[in-house]
Amino acid sequence: MSPHHAKKLFQPYDLGDIHLANRIVMAPLTRNRATPGSDAPNDLMVDYYRQRASAGLLITEASQISQQGQGYIHTPGIYTDEQARGWRRINDAAHEAGSKTFIQLWHVGRVSHVSLQPGGGAPVAPSAIRAKTKTFVADGFADVSEPRALELNEIPGIVADYARAAGLAKDAGFDGVEIHAANGYLLDQFQKDGSNHRTDSYGGSIENGCRLTLEVVDAIAKILPPGRIGIRLSPVSPANDVRDSNPQAVFDYLVRQLDARKLAYIHVIEGATGGARDVAPFDYLALRKAFSGAYIANNSYDRALAVEAVESGAADLVAFGRPFISNPDLVERLRRDAPLNPLDAKTLYGGGAEGYTDYPTLAA
Repeated sequence: MSPHHAKKLFQPYDLGDIHLANRIVMAPLTRNRATPGSDAPNDLMVDYYRQRASAGLLITEASQISQQGQGYIHTPGIYTDEQARGWRRINDAAHEAGSKTFIQLWHVGRVSHVSLQPGGGAPVAPSAIRAKTKTFVADGFADVSEPRALELNEIPGIVADYARAAGLAKDAGFDGVEIHAANGYLLDQFQKDGSNHRTDSYGGSIENGCRLTLEVVDAIAKILPPGRIGIRLSPVSPANDVRDSNPQAVFDYLVRQLDARKLAYIHVIEGATGGARDVAPFDYLALRKAFSGAYIANNSYDRALAVEAVESGAADLVAFGRPFISNPDLVERLRRDAPLNPLDAKTLYGGGAEGYTDYPTLAA
């Protein structure tokens, strides 16, 4: 491939009316370093995002829309004024460095622990089915707690929490929001029949399983223009123990519905989150073709795969996760085809600057 050909990935891209410096996206990455007690972003987080702001689009780590939406200790929230103020400082730093920012709005549903829930209550889910997965609490990793099924009359309150979080995100200076409807968290739990055994209007059919996701989109679209809203999907990822008996039909339907709403992008995890890309058969091109906004491809992309995806038109943008953790200047390294720093798995979750803001740049 000639050097000229390798360049589309590094060229500017207009995401609707949002001008991106390049087509490289920093994927949302949970790092558990928010301020204990308030779960507000802090100085260390400002440094971390500033270091990585060469990404055309910077999507923040998942941020809970309520205390009920929290599933891991020390993850940042977007439901208090103090949290929004912390995010504003991150946005100011990232914008100054030339990036655009979206915040990922999160409700974990059943992937939580009683120690994190209001009043020590059970986590909520579409159905009272415990996930075979772990979460991260005060004394390390623990099995998730037994959830309870949401009552029908509780669902509008959750939709309202998403809308309020979007309003705070707007106040905090974000360019947009990404709805987290992937990786086995609340919206994905509703979307997939392995975790959703409801017999009311939120379960039992593809339309009903996708209803909550679309209600959340519609509520946020009253706060922000649809061109400022993206969504993350993981059609076949077994992350957090969710599966569907016919994922192609579910996501073909959902993406057609999202397209009708004119969202900015779909951000698709191709394969198993952080794992095999070919974990299950799925036609991602069908989603790409059904959606007229941008397609952000994600999962185990290296430079060659990313260059090829953008050149071929399979994707408009490519999101990198783990490489951005250990390479603050990932864009420059990819541009030069320079070697990447190895990742220190021991410092991924929690702690301080070590393994967070101390990875060296090429210049260093």
